[in-house]
Amino acid sequence: MSRKTSKNILRIGLALGTIISLFFVPWILLKAWLMPLPTTIQEQANEAIKLGFDGIIIYVDKKDSESEFYTAGYKNRATKVPADPNTLFKIASVSKLYKAVTVAKLVRERKLSLDKTLSDYLPELKNRIENADKITLRMMVEHRSGIPNYTDTYMYWAAPKETADENLALVLDLPAKFDPGDDYEYSNTNYLLIDRIINRVLGYDSFIYIQENILDPLDLNNTHGSIEDVDINNVMSGYYIGYEQDLKTDKVDSMVSTAEDVGKFIRALNDGSVFKDQKEKDIYSSIYRYNHTGLIPGYQTIAKYHDDIDAVVVQFTNTTNFDGYEWNLNEIVYNRIVKILRK
Repeated sequence: MSRKTSKNILRIGLALGTIISLFFVPWILLKAWLMPLPTTIQEQANEAIKLGFDGIIIYVDKKDSESEFYTAGYKNRATKVPADPNTLFKIASVSKLYKAVTVAKLVRERKLSLDKTLSDYLPELKNRIENADKITLRMMVEHRSGIPNYTDTYMYWAAPKETADENLALVLDLPAKFDPGDDYEYSNTNYLLIDRIINRVLGYDSFIYIQENILDPLDLNNTHGSIEDVDINNVMSGYYIGYEQDLKTDKVDSMVSTAEDVGKFIRALNDGSVFKDQKEKDIYSSIYRYNHTGLIPGYQTIAKYHDDIDAVVVQFTNTTNFDGYEWNLNEIVYNRIVKILRK
């Protein structure tokens, strides 16, 4: 099957998914919400598969306790390979946490300034992105720039672009969503541009800096810049409802990692051990959050620290439907797992 044919099938699937989801959403969500709460996390993982997920991986790190892993369903449903807690997963927007930490470190090193503008760092975009001379680095990190989100462009996920240049081209010369600093709107374009700024300031790829200054000090050896940096057989398959093809080979912008590595990073981010000193931590606290979620076709991630029980819980599920209910189901399953832990 050609790539063009595959993409046309996905477009049809998107449309059908919308129609189907309008009929089924209330019932499946109601069922998931009202089901009796299991007594164990493993039981909840098994229920997630019954709700329609192909595979799930759960990592739990409770302070002063040994880390726990729970899996159900498939890593690869075609070959019936069971979900593996050590498999690599596309963590999508969770990657932004690593980029934000990088910004804080470089600001601490005085290699970046939160008050410099987009046009200061990337002057070639001054006349291609509205308000480039007013949008500061801080605004981009905080999603207060007003720069349009390239993933919101028409039918983006039916045929996602494979390079940063192609993604950026989708929003060049478009009007701003709002004046810089006046509002908040999540935009992947912000972090595409931040990555470009980091690369230019450093003179080398940002992931090298992340590796040397975040991953290596924390002994996170199973986190990588993209699927191109790993054996694809070690990556969990991803599925979109109504579209049979495995999405793991799609070259969307995403780091890949294991649930354990993500969990250890979230712990280090929240306890401060990822930072060199208090000043670096204070810089980070002033610009970004301490938990995150991620969503791209075939891959959903929730990675959070829960202060009340001093626990990090990371959940990977490898089934999505952007116009449907899978994200809501994902959150319901996650929240039920946290409830089990609280009990």
